[in-house]
Amino acid sequence: MLPEVKEYLEREAAQFNIPTVDIMGPILETLGKAFPEPPHLKPGLVYQLDEEYFRKVEAIEFAVNYDDGRDPRGILWADVVIIGVSRTSKTPLCMYLAHKGIKAANVPLVPEVKPPEELFAIPPGRIVGLTIKPSQLTRIRQERLKNLGLSSNADYASPERVLVELEYAEKVMRQLQCPTVKVSSKAVEETASEIMQIIKKG
Repeated sequence: MLPEVKEYLEREAAQFNIPTVDIMGPILETLGKAFPEPPHLKPGLVYQLDEEYFRKVEAIEFAVNYDDGRDPRGILWADVVIIGVSRTSKTPLCMYLAHKGIKAANVPLVPEVKPPEELFAIPPGRIVGLTIKPSQLTRIRQERLKNLGLSSNADYASPERVLVELEYAEKVMRQLQCPTVKVSSKAVEETASEIMQIIKKG
């Protein structure tokens, strides 16, 4: 609490014989002794609408608007473009990166669909391909189908189909000469950390 606000409240409370209890003061004093910098004593700093806040909001809107290859034009404006087959966590990754202020778009790679031309118009360093073990992707897709109440024996989750898609994705990534990240058994945070390192180097 600001010193002048605290003094004002205590003064006003005293006029009406209202007891006061300073809840935040002792906590801030203790923290001030534990850290090299004293407390700023400025309310609302956590929720301050600064440049970083608006950059984050813009990045989140960008990730939503250009999710799953919805509008290939967004690729040209992205800080990074995530590519990979279905169920490799492209969307969660883009949202995580967006909360770091990074404009991320993602494009699914499907053998029957030609990759957007925009992918080949940007530097390879701004594209990151996601790879995964075939067996793990098969399990993920089978679980996804079960959760949707569908048969896990569908072609989408068959080992043969998974191999075809992964081979196609690898071919596209080689054409683009982009860096790749293995997402097998990795949390989104771990993969995002690797992608941020790639962005820094690029």
